[in-house]
Amino acid sequence: MIRLYLALLIIGTTWGFTIPLTRISVSTGYHPFGLIFWQQVVMVVLLTVLAHWRKLPFPSLAKNPVLLVGIALLGTIIPNSFSYWAAAHLPAGIMSIVIAIVPMFALPVAMSMGFERFELRRMTGIALGAVAMVLIAGPETSLPEGTEVFFLLIALIAPFCYGLEGNFVLWRGAGGLHPIQMLWGASVIALVLSGALMLGTGTQLEVNGLTVVELAIAGSAVFHVIAYTGYLWLVGQAGSVFASQVAYLVTSSGVLLSMILLGERYGLFVWIALALVLLGITLVQPRQTSEVSTPSE
Repeated sequence: MIRLYLALLIIGTTWGFTIPLTRISVSTGYHPFGLIFWQQVVMVVLLTVLAHWRKLPFPSLAKNPVLLVGIALLGTIIPNSFSYWAAAHLPAGIMSIVIAIVPMFALPVAMSMGFERFELRRMTGIALGAVAMVLIAGPETSLPEGTEVFFLLIALIAPFCYGLEGNFVLWRGAGGLHPIQMLWGASVIALVLSGALMLGTGTQLEVNGLTVVELAIAGSAVFHVIAYTGYLWLVGQAGSVFASQVAYLVTSSGVLLSMILLGERYGLFVWIALALVLLGITLVQPRQTSEVSTPSE
């Protein structure tokens, strides 16, 4: 079990690292479409290598168009566009807390689609997430002076999309694809779509060297692939309940790394909001006792 907890720590911290890297990526005013395009370039290259190493055939985009386009839109194009926009105006630590409320959006959607039943405990978790957002948006928080609450609302679009994405995949089915195949196919589509948006809006991102910003763009893509594939491995080794604990580490490490790397500091209400969100995640998680909590060899 020690190696599983170590893997959990590494995966969560790696994922959390992408949040301050995103803040650095948008610091020079790069347009979201350009950022998305170049990150998808890195992801497609890495996933191609990973799929070849795992001996996974590349999926036919024509056979799974609705599934892959849906994942590309709900998992990359729409949430990243708004997330990058918000990240240019909000502290990375705040973004770390906001992104943690994905389960609190996913649950009501799942209930409306008949995938989940009403439970008072889980609804309480959703309420705690809402209170946390009010605390962040309210007066006396550590939002930068002059920052409009509007950008907090923009940031909330990303976790909402991720909540929709999970339910969409559950509704549509994986179509017999391995998660790495799904991510590869969706990344290829996202690459094409973001490239078209980038060229159509004249917002090309010209890479003229390897500055801190360019390294942050590439690093966030690399870390995302590492964290996601690591998460899939952890689910296979210890089950989804154990692996779901990564959410706590992503948020906590995202806040901590933002303080270390970016020098951010937060007010009391933000720390209370963080505690409420972490508690809300605990309450929203389903009770599953059928899974083994030891690694499957």
